Amino acid sequence: MADQIVRYMIEGTIISLKGTCNAGHKVGDKFLLNRHKTAGLCGVFYHALFPWILSLEHGGTFPTRDPDVMEFDCPDSGNAARIRLRRIR
Repeated sequence: MADQIVRYMIEGTIISLKGTCNAGHKVGDKFLLNRHKTAGLCGVFYHALFPWILSLEHGGTFPTRDPDVMEFDCPDSGNAARIRLRRIR
């Protein structure tokens, strides 16, 4: 189906961590993800990122300095991982 085509892959990098990530991620971990690949992120974090992943993988941009990069915090504020998502062109 045409709507299942992934236009760009997204690289995720864990850039900081407060506490312990319940999915086992560590600062510096890098992985590829998209709408089909969760890269081992827990469901809560992946769910929060999903709309942004879709936007990046289909060419959407953000009103930031770099339209290919966004950073997000895990919803688990007690064990918050911070991730940088980068569109791979």
